[in-house]
Amino acid sequence: MTPRTTPSSGSEAESTAAQPVEKTSVAKRATTRAAEAAEAVKKGTAKKVTAKAAGQKKTAAKKAAGKKTEAKKAEAQKPAAKKAAAKKAVAKKAVTKKATAKTTAAKGTAAKSPPAKAAAPKKAAKKIPAQKAAQKKIPAQKAVPKPAAPVEVAVSPALDAVDRDRLLTGTHHAPHSVLGAHPVPGGVAFRAFRPFALSVTVVVGNLRAELHDDGEGFFSGLLPLREVPAGYRLLVAYEGSVQDTEDAYRFLPALGELDLHLIGEGRHEELWRALGAEPMTHQGVTGTRFTVWAPNARGVSLAGTFNFWDGTGYPMRSLGGTGVWELFVPGIGEGELYKFEITRPDGSKTLRADPMARRTEAPPNTSSIVYASEHEWGDAAWLERRGSVPVHEAPFSVYEIHLASWRPGLTYRQLAEQLPTYVKDLGFTHVELMPVAEHPFGGSWGYQVTGFYAPTARLGTPDDFKYLVDALHRAGIGVLMDWVPAHFPRDDWALAEFDGRPLYEHEDPLRSAHPDWGTLEFDFGRREVRNFLVANALYWCEEFHIDGLRVDAVASMLYLDYSREPGQWVPNEHGGRENLDAVAFLQEMNATVYRRVPGVVTIAEESTAWDGVTRPTHVSGPGGFGGLGFGLKWNMGWMHDSLEYMAKEPVHRRYHHNEMTFSMVYAYSENYVLPISHDEVVHGKRSLVSKMPGDWWQQRANHRAYLGFMWAHPGKQLLFMGQEFAQGAEWSEAHGPDWWLLDPAYGAEPDHRGVRDLIRDLNTVYRHTPALWQRDTDPSGFQWVVGDAADDNVFAFLRYDAEGVPLLAVSNMSPVVRDEYRLGVPDDVPAWHEAVNSDAAKYGGGDVTNPDPIKPEPQSWHGRPASIRLTLPPLATVWLRPA
Repeated sequence: MTPRTTPSSGSEAESTAAQPVEKTSVAKRATTRAAEAAEAVKKGTAKKVTAKAAGQKKTAAKKAAGKKTEAKKAEAQKPAAKKAAAKKAVAKKAVTKKATAKTTAAKGTAAKSPPAKAAAPKKAAKKIPAQKAAQKKIPAQKAVPKPAAPVEVAVSPALDAVDRDRLLTGTHHAPHSVLGAHPVPGGVAFRAFRPFALSVTVVVGNLRAELHDDGEGFFSGLLPLREVPAGYRLLVAYEGSVQDTEDAYRFLPALGELDLHLIGEGRHEELWRALGAEPMTHQGVTGTRFTVWAPNARGVSLAGTFNFWDGTGYPMRSLGGTGVWELFVPGIGEGELYKFEITRPDGSKTLRADPMARRTEAPPNTSSIVYASEHEWGDAAWLERRGSVPVHEAPFSVYEIHLASWRPGLTYRQLAEQLPTYVKDLGFTHVELMPVAEHPFGGSWGYQVTGFYAPTARLGTPDDFKYLVDALHRAGIGVLMDWVPAHFPRDDWALAEFDGRPLYEHEDPLRSAHPDWGTLEFDFGRREVRNFLVANALYWCEEFHIDGLRVDAVASMLYLDYSREPGQWVPNEHGGRENLDAVAFLQEMNATVYRRVPGVVTIAEESTAWDGVTRPTHVSGPGGFGGLGFGLKWNMGWMHDSLEYMAKEPVHRRYHHNEMTFSMVYAYSENYVLPISHDEVVHGKRSLVSKMPGDWWQQRANHRAYLGFMWAHPGKQLLFMGQEFAQGAEWSEAHGPDWWLLDPAYGAEPDHRGVRDLIRDLNTVYRHTPALWQRDTDPSGFQWVVGDAADDNVFAFLRYDAEGVPLLAVSNMSPVVRDEYRLGVPDDVPAWHEAVNSDAAKYGGGDVTNPDPIKPEPQSWHGRPASIRLTLPPLATVWLRPA
């Protein structure tokens, strides 16, 4: 759209419409400007510099300006000057058009600001004849160089056509340079851009001056002030309302040079404090600073509830070469909805949610919300002790939950009243929350994130989520969170081609499109994108006191050929399939998190044999790569193998015995977590108990025996909700766990409650038995007693703590009782007693137990000097500790 150009008044020499002035000589222009300044003096508002210029001239001009001398003397005698000025017809006509609507200051500049369309030609026509007497004196001054140089010439305050067009089309990079208040010859020019406004009035102390309506939402005026006022306000009149506000375009940038430098370097570890919406006090005024990274944009403006979602009048300024755009908007704060209106390189526009938004609307709405936290933490004691023992040397038993469906309908604060009590009763040390960052599609379970810095609004505000984390910490429970830095969805209001070109995603389509999920992969080689993600990891740990990040889909990040056929990927610079950018990103993320947030753990969901996932980043492995730096890694191999074994009928298990023992071949190659996660109990995979063979009793027995084996195996444990009470149905995010199975009115309730009671006892004994966790990553903490009893379906091993105190775990995966089953044991333990027996009646088993202490016999067995004889219950696991 080409805007109509409004001719400038007062200084027609600068307007394309001022033809009479353009035809005068240089001398005539100078005389005209001097006369205009004299008129301002007569009104009592002209700058001192005009009088000084006329009074200090000591050249030939002094003799030729006889009539001007009277004007100089009149300035020294102001009352007389005012009377003389009142007699001037030109001065009168310049102020009579809007005398009732303008202040004294506005009158003084009426000839300089855009007047009514009919007024400009008349004023120009009047001024020239009135100054003829002065013009006749000019030839005598031709020998004097630059006679009008000392005269300060008033200029038009109206914007030129170029700036108007750039503002109207949303492509102005420096709106603060033309809008707001600026010193100009003749005073201070005030300009405002308020589409749909009826009028704009500047208020400076007791002075009010209505700006001229230049059309298309532009307003301007020239006030005879010596300097830009430290503070002024705008009264913006709309149909039926008047807005009293500070001018957003009078403020200096609210983002510091250090912030911009760190953003440019991709090293701003507290990026959330620099980008996004930040309520603050700036130059003594409260408001909100908005900043966004959009380097490819031709222009960015702000749209929200505060401007009727029309971003035209709120253009943002570009801050150097960082690609950051900024605008401080006074008078707005927490709770305001907003988005960024971005003009793409092709000139089209797109309305985008803030990538750094710390609060969002609840889906399906997509606006960002200005947020300021008011939560006061009460978990100082937890934070102080959480890093006292390294995670891999501490008990670590995790209950994985999907918050939205654990108890459907509960908010964060309501969950805080129930979840900590439930988890603490069952004895888990941690909860792991499936992704809580904002996501548009509930069916993604949070793994397709659009709001990386905002907890989902489905369950409440960010402070409500902090309240939940706080409650868990006060109950002694750590909080882990699934974090998804591998990819993001293609929603056209979110990150995809954010500023009109690939920005967060890789510019190469072969590298950007994720083949499995229809999403886009991050460009890990771009420093600003790495910074966005590294800072995001820190954000959750520092702002929400998250104790650990389980990083999703690491394997898809590490390999260029992940789920791609030949020809669909390009090797790295060394000809390999490793994504070197992703490797560098993961190393940077882990190193930064561990440096800044002691006690936090990072966990990789990595399903391949990548070397060194939990090796320190500075230590190179056989492949030449430094470690990725994770604290723990999900043991996907153990999960697949063990579930394959358990799904077999017992009669066939003898042929798959190695599937239960193979994990010990590589158990100490990484620091492992043994996961039975949500992925294993959905989409046709059946719940854990339903994977087991046999009738209902055998399924539950297998389920209990498997859990006993899992809790005793080297590594940490993770169990998904619903599996702790043997839910028979697959999990669905639509309705969550089948809690009705635990209703006493339900006939089979004891069967389900028994499994839950076993989980409680496993966790209790686990936490109080260092042998089960203290040397999880030390091979000397594990010894097979018998690992090759395939015909018996028996597994027996010893676990040792740092002091050498053992625990004996024995699993009988056959459906028969094995009496007097002999096992070799150390000879320095005088007696053993059962700590856990998954076949106990209270768990729903057959109650085949060993109630009395069991003393070793001096008969060597399994290569050991002593042995004991046990009664092994069917489909059960037994733990024995020194009596």
